[in-house]
Amino acid sequence: MTSSICILGSTGSIGTQSLDVARKHHIPVTALAAGTREETLERQAREFLPAAVYIDKSRYSSLKTRLADTSIRILSGDEGLTELAATDPSPTVVNALTGILGLKPTLSALEAGKDIALANKETLVAGGDLVMSLAREKGLKILPVDSEHSAIFQCLQCGGKVKKILLTGSGGPFFGKDKEFLKTVTAADALRHPNWSMGPKITVDSSTLMNKGLEFIEAVHLFDVHPDQIEVVIQRESIIHSMVQFEDNAVLAQMGVPDMRLCIQYALTYPERTESPSGELDLFRVGKLTFFRPDTETFPLLQLAKDTILKGGNLPAAMNGANEEAVGRFLKGEIGYTRLFDIVISATENADFVEHPSLAQILEADTAAREYVRAH
Repeated sequence: MTSSICILGSTGSIGTQSLDVARKHHIPVTALAAGTREETLERQAREFLPAAVYIDKSRYSSLKTRLADTSIRILSGDEGLTELAATDPSPTVVNALTGILGLKPTLSALEAGKDIALANKETLVAGGDLVMSLAREKGLKILPVDSEHSAIFQCLQCGGKVKKILLTGSGGPFFGKDKEFLKTVTAADALRHPNWSMGPKITVDSSTLMNKGLEFIEAVHLFDVHPDQIEVVIQRESIIHSMVQFEDNAVLAQMGVPDMRLCIQYALTYPERTESPSGELDLFRVGKLTFFRPDTETFPLLQLAKDTILKGGNLPAAMNGANEEAVGRFLKGEIGYTRLFDIVISATENADFVEHPSLAQILEADTAAREYVRAH
């Protein structure tokens, strides 16, 4: 079990559940970082008494006033997150940020010798080669927090040569719907996930199957497998969180109720297993488990992600940036649901390819893709 943690993205869904785990197991929290939710961050800071917190610069002065009676250091600004990740004394950084914002702090934390409990899949989608190479060089662990990758990681603990990873997903709220139906979808519709309670960006990604595409790319990097060794399986009940098929064709699955705290806890207590705040799985109540192939014709972003990781280079970063920007526009009502598909595909196809990108070139690809989405 880790001795203490720093949480980046502490006021979001994964961040607050990480604090549930820390609270249950009395894990010290030495630093917290949030975007603009200053009231929530203040409450967290007063409960856990970290040495430092980070807040968006638009809320810096207000939070400083709120916490003036404490000795908590308050950081902000463009480099504040990377500074917090590098200088915090905890051996483990929980990266629960949303989007490519998580990439630079992850690299900064690794450079400083810290293990990463990773919930920010975009970090590996955009900069997987850089991150995994640095982790190997430093002898550090990237411990997956996503339910699917945590499941795969748990299955792999038994050892054995991997034949195939079976990456499961719920299929989202529009499973079984056709293209005509999708033309009528609103943001409110897309935010009604059938099984999980998540933030708005990841919930929309789940509805488009882009979330599964991002997880597909993340799995390639995390588990050092070829894309052809990963198969996406729609598991509607969200009880089997993923499976691994080994060389002898034995298939191991990790099962549990859809509660992220189990995955978070395993990353923080690995290799130990301890009592969890998540509920117990009742198979009799579940009754049945169903499996389907994903519909990549109706939901083309999953296939785009597969094609993109096969090509590699900076294209995953371009695709990710385009998707982040397009989801933001969709949530604001600026573009329709099916337009989101078209514009992400177009932006990715129009990206200037760099085979072995540096961090600067990854960020350039992200910026260019976002500008393309805003212009179209």
